[in-house]
Amino acid sequence: MSAPDRRYALSVTQQQVLDGLAKVMSPRGVALTDASVLSAISVNDGKVFFSINVDAAEARAWESVRAAAEAAVRAIPGVTAAMIALTAERKPGSAAPPPPHRHAQGVPHVSSHRPAQSPASPMSKQSEIPGIAAVIAVASGKGGVGKSTTALNLALGLRDLGLRVGLLDADIYGPSVPRLTGIREKPQLNDDKKMIPIARFGLAIMSIGFLVEEDTAMIWRGPMVMSAITQMLRDVAWGKLDILVVDMPPGTGDAQLTLAQNVPLKGAIIISTPQDLSLIDARRGLAMFKKVNVPVLGIVENMSYFQCPHCGTRSDIFGHGGARHEAERLAVPFLGEIPLHMSIRATSDSGTPVVESEPDGPHAAIYRAIGAKVRDQLQGVIAAA
Repeated sequence: MSAPDRRYALSVTQQQVLDGLAKVMSPRGVALTDASVLSAISVNDGKVFFSINVDAAEARAWESVRAAAEAAVRAIPGVTAAMIALTAERKPGSAAPPPPHRHAQGVPHVSSHRPAQSPASPMSKQSEIPGIAAVIAVASGKGGVGKSTTALNLALGLRDLGLRVGLLDADIYGPSVPRLTGIREKPQLNDDKKMIPIARFGLAIMSIGFLVEEDTAMIWRGPMVMSAITQMLRDVAWGKLDILVVDMPPGTGDAQLTLAQNVPLKGAIIISTPQDLSLIDARRGLAMFKKVNVPVLGIVENMSYFQCPHCGTRSDIFGHGGARHEAERLAVPFLGEIPLHMSIRATSDSGTPVVESEPDGPHAAIYRAIGAKVRDQLQGVIAAA
């Protein structure tokens, strides 16, 4: 049995984690377990998650403690992944803390309040992920518009165009990629203790859903979410990729904004349905990316129309053309229309996405056509890398 296999065979308990953390000293000179700063500790199949909650004025002094705590947890036999966030909150009436900076492992300290905006592009401060030419986000202003299904089939469409593609499911609260891909196994660790993405359909795939059970309630604070996403980007052995597609959480809250500012995104794709309610939220998503100077690669109109599989009659259930008109109004590319069709739904539910299971069908052709428009916009970035 190899070393990684032995680690997976061991069972980790919460008490073992507490015993390890008791050896880490806080800036106050007491053991971390006695400092009244630890959140509830989650231990699941060798994966350990918790946060260290401190006052923002003391955040810098605690950064080295967070790193030491992570090292102590990773040293416990049986631990396969550790995601530890430093949560800094400002007490009422206190001064704002200094802006966040990176610790030695490249994971940013994240404050729970929003830092002042810099006139420079947030993207100019980011370091590229080694081996990845372009990271793009697939986002939506609201849930329920088929964002994850579109992200996966878009990644497969880009694969069919001859690109090396990865998919990161960054939807922390509702990871869908394990179900959409039929992946049930856990990621292994390489010799550098980085997680190896699951290889499926010719893609390199990583999801927080691989690390927790499907029915686990993901009750995490915002900074802990960002720490988890950052580690899934930086602590994963992605290898050489032309494009990493990131399936982002829906909405335009602090998590989405912070992710956009901390990940070297080369572009974003907005998913919307034709109806007005969805388009209103899509506008918010577009505004968010423009605010942080992330190029908008375009809008996709999902569930654009329904075509009866028996008689061929087309019905515009949610209206039609709203996303196209919105793209024209905002002067961003319109990438294409994806119909509401039973085969897309059925193949997604079965873990065999339509581009993979029906490669010669009309729906796979639509996703590949959208992928071609995305590839053409990123050709300069990919070629330079």
